[in-house]
Amino acid sequence: MWPFRKTETRIATSDPFLGEFLGARWQASADIEKASGHAVAHRCISVIAENLASVPLKVYKRTEDGGREAATEHPLYGVLHDETAPGLTAFEAREWLLASALTQGNAYARIDRNGRGQVTALHPLVAGTVTVEVLKSGRLRYKHALPDGGTETLLQDEVLHIRYRTKDGILGMSPIQIAAAAFGLALAQQDQAGAAAENAFRPAGALVFPDKIGGAGKESVTAKFKERFVGALKANEVMILDGGAKFETFSFNSKDSEFLDSRKLSNLDICRVFGVPPSVAGITDDATYSNIGEESRALVMRCLAPWAKRVEMAMNIALLSPEARKTLFIEHDLNALTRGDLSTRYAAYRMAREGGWLSANDIRGYENMSRIEGGDEYIQPLNMGLLGANDNRSKLDDAA
Repeated sequence: MWPFRKTETRIATSDPFLGEFLGARWQASADIEKASGHAVAHRCISVIAENLASVPLKVYKRTEDGGREAATEHPLYGVLHDETAPGLTAFEAREWLLASALTQGNAYARIDRNGRGQVTALHPLVAGTVTVEVLKSGRLRYKHALPDGGTETLLQDEVLHIRYRTKDGILGMSPIQIAAAAFGLALAQQDQAGAAAENAFRPAGALVFPDKIGGAGKESVTAKFKERFVGALKANEVMILDGGAKFETFSFNSKDSEFLDSRKLSNLDICRVFGVPPSVAGITDDATYSNIGEESRALVMRCLAPWAKRVEMAMNIALLSPEARKTLFIEHDLNALTRGDLSTRYAAYRMAREGGWLSANDIRGYENMSRIEGGDEYIQPLNMGLLGANDNRSKLDDAA
């Protein structure tokens, strides 16, 4: 036995990225890039990012009567609504930030301001090129690795940072890393299906010889057999066995091992991780005409609305000063995703119009129609009024 033992040095760390870089074996880990390329995961990420990026995100100004109006004159309005950075539309930038937060757990954007401190542009950054440091004052400092090999140092006021669930308030955690076991199983099943497809879904088997052959002979026969018959392009090759050899297939297949049903369960697990209803992600096994509509509304209420609030809060803090937040705020308009079909909308408009809280121009505005003359008047049913306003009892008592 070798008398010398090599000294082993271990470093304790909970960072999954550092562990993967050092080649550590994690019990439950999933490569983020590969996992986000899974068909169901990709669809879930696309659904959230595209739908939330497509709805209006506006800067509003609080009015004296307690209402709101769009602050179209503010530079930030155009940044969030039209062009986030030169050559980058607001939809593309918001989709980029949301996809980064959904996969990496963090989304960053460098902030440009004018002389008055107002935001004039947002430059999304690749999440993997940004590191975060905590200063002694408790504030954060960001270091951005530039393409030319240099490093750009940014202070907390110069970066928009959107986090997914966080343990320390500094960095967000990736949903893929949180549910690494579910993604790892789904990817393993995907690889197994790919390996079966590569062999044209032909069952595995054994070459049976009547006589014993040597080890080198086994390796030679196995190598020649794989070279000749294993692979999707060799599915129709003619197999000729002599010398008493037989090819016996194993009885196990995908159906026997419930492989297909297991893949379906893994796809549902991925939908659960992102909070996306199965029918929205393209899984329509149990979908009906009625529950698809309900799941679409559930997507807005249970998935998009929390993500919208997460983005709004981060933008309000990073893009508006404490003084500006007294009169301005940033908010998504999710009404377009919850409006329903034409008949449902018109029935609701009729109730609002007859109830007196919507005017004709209010309704036309919701339907992207131009205003009409006299459309700002609010009506009230004749059988409704203030309690006691039409009571004549006091007049009768006075007359008596």
